[in-house]
Amino acid sequence: MNSPLDLLDRPAPTAPADLTLRRGAARVLIDNWTGASTVPSRTLYPHQWSWDSAFVAVGLRHLSVRRAQRELESLLAAQWADGRVPHIVFNPALPHDAYFPSPDFWQSSTAGRAAGAPSSVETSGIVQPPVHALAAWLVHQADPAESRRRGFLARVHPRLAAWHDYLLGRRDLGGGGLAAVVHPWEPGMDNSPSWDRALKRVEPSPPDTFRRADLDHGHPADRPTDLDYGRYVRLATDYREAGYDDRVVRHRFAVEDPAFNALLIVSELALAAMARELGLPGQRHTERAAELTRALVDRLWDERAGLFRVRDLHTGEPVDERTVSGLIPLLVPQLPEDVVRRLHTTLTGPRFSAPATHLVPSYDLTGHAFDPTRYWRGPAWFNTAWLIERGLRTHGFHTDAERLRTGFLTEAGRSGFAEYVDPASGTARGTRHFSWTAALTLDLLSTDPKEAGP
Repeated sequence: MNSPLDLLDRPAPTAPADLTLRRGAARVLIDNWTGASTVPSRTLYPHQWSWDSAFVAVGLRHLSVRRAQRELESLLAAQWADGRVPHIVFNPALPHDAYFPSPDFWQSSTAGRAAGAPSSVETSGIVQPPVHALAAWLVHQADPAESRRRGFLARVHPRLAAWHDYLLGRRDLGGGGLAAVVHPWEPGMDNSPSWDRALKRVEPSPPDTFRRADLDHGHPADRPTDLDYGRYVRLATDYREAGYDDRVVRHRFAVEDPAFNALLIVSELALAAMARELGLPGQRHTERAAELTRALVDRLWDERAGLFRVRDLHTGEPVDERTVSGLIPLLVPQLPEDVVRRLHTTLTGPRFSAPATHLVPSYDLTGHAFDPTRYWRGPAWFNTAWLIERGLRTHGFHTDAERLRTGFLTEAGRSGFAEYVDPASGTARGTRHFSWTAALTLDLLSTDPKEAGP
């Protein structure tokens, strides 16, 4: 089986339709470039987001390796001294009301001082999925000579290692070896039904205490509800008032998420590869990836459901919801074969198979909470499709990977590089000209369709 780290770049496509799509995707990234990083969207998300920048770097490496390196380096420059990589790095040139929660809400440089927040830039205090080391390794592979000449890996490797140390140290809240997330924004799937029960324990902030800037640019039917937002604000406020110190705060929301930890595993393998390239010992990262894989299966695998579950650390119980997060561990190269087979069966079965688009819905199509338009409660997202496509190829399911790749490229182009789409109709939802959709389009255009096997 191929590791995700071994999938090498392919030559740029030459078919006219692919070239048109490639130019469109490149234009999105050019338009959303700020000079040091890429915003997800000029309207809805006008700052730098953590996992967005990782996905953007994966695509940018096909246009400019130097710019892809810069994308990651600019994000890591805002890393906190405790190792965390914040989920937003704010652009000081923008007014505070351009996005909420804004810099004056997070107060990172003051409230986060004891936790090591930088004084030179304002950030949020929470994190996002650790896909960065995988992205950095892929950027290196795009042009190893240029990477070595600029010392790219030597600069980012220690920062990425510190990031993982934070997650595996301060964030092992369950004591089982997995990283926990403490806010629904951290796993990147903000209003997933997997959080509903845990969020009911959280008293929402009153609606008159904050103003949602997202509704200025996004349709209310696509976005989380006001009640969701009230709870998000309450959790972030509590974290801020505890100085963003995981040793002090009593987290009212704490869960172990399968996708978050699967990305940590794959990124540990990327760190091992970086270490070998740098002439450093990589065994520590390889061993941690193996330990994380065992913990992921032991703590989160549900054989009956055929996918991984979220674990609520307040109850100690798995959450009885089926979401795309439970399929993303297909990325992990050393999963037990019986787990891989069951995941594949679930992915291609009626709960997650959307024949009209060939994309993967964010939530069980037959589930009680399914909503085809509302953010992470049903729509199909392009970043999760990219992750699952890589997972399918990792385990030799090339025909299914090619079907997903084709569906991705078709819907990305047809939707104007939308943030996400209705999984049944392909109708564009959220914002358009979305950076990671464009970036991952560029990456999949570089995949040789001939790799699809029987």
